[in-house]
Amino acid sequence: MKLSATIRPVRPEDAAALAAIYRPYVETTAITFESTAPTAEEFVRRIAATTARYPYLVAVDATGRVLGYAYADTFKGRAAYDWSVETSIYVDAGARGKGLGRLLYAALEQRLARQHICNLYACLASPRGADPALDESSRRFHEKLGYRLVGTFTQCACKFGRWYDMVWLEKHLAAHADNAPAVIPWDGR
Repeated sequence: MKLSATIRPVRPEDAAALAAIYRPYVETTAITFESTAPTAEEFVRRIAATTARYPYLVAVDATGRVLGYAYADTFKGRAAYDWSVETSIYVDAGARGKGLGRLLYAALEQRLARQHICNLYACLASPRGADPALDESSRRFHEKLGYRLVGTFTQCACKFGRWYDMVWLEKHLAAHADNAPAVIPWDGR
């Protein structure tokens, strides 16, 4: 069943909801390699750092409850990489599998295209066989949206006493023209 949601730019007052959505990913999965769940205050800092340049979006239901979020951030810190971003998405456990991720990423991609971003990268944890803390659903999700595998780092992270691989997936959002137009900061819309 598809969820009805509105996609809007994040607000600092969303920080507690984002922290609540993210906490289970940190504490019970290897989807993220963070080992301590960030506080709402840390989310406020992260939101400010990201939105200075890139989109950070939330999906909310009819009551205004945050169901998930997606954002883009710096891929590499050198100017030659300005046309490339790393994307991230997290959805509340009760809202997964209902089309919300697709809505969030579509809205994110629209905004990134307006900024002249060409390349999207997703860095994903990858299990080394059957694993209670990680499956391949994130990879399958990204591949359905047009991302393709471009690299694997083997046994590069250890969480819950187990080693994990990390895979990079890539999606081209725009043509790669010589003398590409300058990337413009996100306008907050």
